[in-house]
Amino acid sequence: MAETLGSLMDKLSIKSIREFYLKKMIRLKNNNFSAEQLQEKLRVLQVQKKNLVREIDFFFAAVARGELVIRDEKLKLYNNPRLMNRIGAIDTLARGFDALTKKNLELWQLEDEARRADVPLSFIGSIKRKIDAANQQRNDLIDRIDELLERSLRK
Repeated sequence: MAETLGSLMDKLSIKSIREFYLKKMIRLKNNNFSAEQLQEKLRVLQVQKKNLVREIDFFFAAVARGELVIRDEKLKLYNNPRLMNRIGAIDTLARGFDALTKKNLELWQLEDEARRADVPLSFIGSIKRKIDAANQQRNDLIDRIDELLERSLRK
């Protein structure tokens, strides 16, 4: 199975964060892109976001008709067990999506830190470790969203 609700919500939160930063870049006019280039990127992103929202609606309809499974077991071999399942008590889909959006924003900021050219490589390495832990939490949140959907539909 290619997509789950969690993976679709992950994509939506990333697109929303990207939209926020694009609008900020347009407003500040202090970047490597022209205003026209940024406006075009924003237009493309908004079309992608609209299509993704439609895909999420189709996903729910297909699940309701019994045409899709809600989640798949992941078979990742690189997960560090010490970093897994550190997302707290996420007990609703809304809280899951909220936590996932915050985690994606944290990752965005960490990635920005990792791209800095004015710091030693040891600093970049320490940021990479934080990115790994945050990515594990992001994956755990995606799985939790899928689990919560499955649980709520069983009721």
